[in-house]
Amino acid sequence: MTMTNDQNSYTAFAGSRRVASGDLASVAKATKAALERGEDAPIVILDDETSRVVEVDFRGTAEDVLARLGTISGSPVETLEPRGPGRPKLGVVAREVTLLPRHWEWLNAQPGGASVALRKLVEEARRGSESKDRVRQAQEVLYRFMSILAGNEAGFEEAARALFAGDRTLFTALIGLWPRDLRAHAEKLADSAFAEEPSTATART
Repeated sequence: MTMTNDQNSYTAFAGSRRVASGDLASVAKATKAALERGEDAPIVILDDETSRVVEVDFRGTAEDVLARLGTISGSPVETLEPRGPGRPKLGVVAREVTLLPRHWEWLNAQPGGASVALRKLVEEARRGSESKDRVRQAQEVLYRFMSILAGNEAGFEEAARALFAGDRTLFTALIGLWPRDLRAHAEKLADSAFAEEPSTATART
């Protein structure tokens, strides 16, 4: 039997009802059992980290299903190329950068030269926007889940607008009438999809 070492978390839904959550092997096994019991609602398995659909072939026995999982969920193998003498350990990628002459003059005048200065600028900008980037990515994950499984639910469009407007209170209210399992999963993903609001004490200062 081919087993996967994939450590991601997955959730299977039969229509709006959650079937199972956990590693892919466990979720696939539970889903296979549900199908064998006669589950007739459309089943979707989602990667919890991305909300992307994972296609699983449920033909054959449960052992057959598990044996095929390695072809879709195995961690990619990273191939490291031998590095030549003097190549930095972290690795660098050469790309063309187009700047105005005054930009190049300023960069070349910085300690370490243009390359070092550019790397420092990029790192500072990345750190400055890291929190916003995490929220934006989490919003996209939540919206993808909503589009796949809750697109026909009441208030979907309004909830989507509240999501991207950063209004968690309104979002939570709008999904309040959704089926329990869909609502619970959406609320779980929402923990990362909304920026933290300042505390009342901070707001008064």
